Amino acid sequence: MSWNEVIIDVSREYAENLSDSLLEAGALSVSVEDADEGTDEEQPIFGEPGIGAVESAWNRSRVVVLLDSTADPGDIVAQGSKAAGLDQTPTFTIRPVAEQDWVRLTQSQFDPIHIGKNIWVVPSWHEAPDDGGIVLELDPGLAFGTGSHPTTRLCMEWLEDNCRSGMSLLDYGCGSGILAIIARKLGADPVCGVDIDPQAVLSARQNAERNRCEISFYEPDEFTISEDGKRYDIVAANILSGPLQQLAPMLAGKVKSGGRLILSGILERQAEEVAKAYAPFIDMSVWRQQDGWVALSGRLT
Repeated sequence: MSWNEVIIDVSREYAENLSDSLLEAGALSVSVEDADEGTDEEQPIFGEPGIGAVESAWNRSRVVVLLDSTADPGDIVAQGSKAAGLDQTPTFTIRPVAEQDWVRLTQSQFDPIHIGKNIWVVPSWHEAPDDGGIVLELDPGLAFGTGSHPTTRLCMEWLEDNCRSGMSLLDYGCGSGILAIIARKLGADPVCGVDIDPQAVLSARQNAERNRCEISFYEPDEFTISEDGKRYDIVAANILSGPLQQLAPMLAGKVKSGGRLILSGILERQAEEVAKAYAPFIDMSVWRQQDGWVALSGRLT
């Protein structure tokens, strides 16, 4: 069996309605992407605290439609456009999707990742390198964090240099739990993680169990109740610059006297603004940068 993908660029106000209408017209699936991805106009959209209302689509949205190869793309796009209230049928492009072993293809795109001096992130379908390194077994999933993104790598490299046995650690915005897991493997204890996404909390718990790491993961309300008043030797937060600024009093307040704070998810141009938000609490400075992203670190005196 083979399929076709139909690619349509539309403005934000039509993206959601058009997606629904295309499904009703016979599309097998529809996804919406940022048409400006990879350019200076790329627009991050994440449901994180502190960034106000979250848009449902991008300024220039790319609607990607999967059709059976026997379906008529022009007819389906025309039906969907009319039902979505577009004045005219938009232009579109078609690309064939050949039948493949999708599981094998997906797995082939994720090899073991070497991070820092001695850390390996290894998908379950690969053998772990036998070089005495610290190995995290982690598959790509619904929660952010596999070690491939510079912000995650920066935090992991910082932890490798600074996390020591017996230190307590809080991973706020834990995603897949990767930072909490590497901290636990480096000897940190106790370790806990927090995320606003229930799916992320579930994924983090499963990943910690797979890696035989004892870590407590919470949603924010659970964390407030279970860990009320606790402070940590290390607080790590790899989120986004907006939420990091909003969370500055809370995150700084979770650091023990003499403890360390590591922040990432920050573009180079945002570093000064984020550091300024933490200045009343902790003096933060750029620890390292990678591919346009930075990690800020500081010590609570």
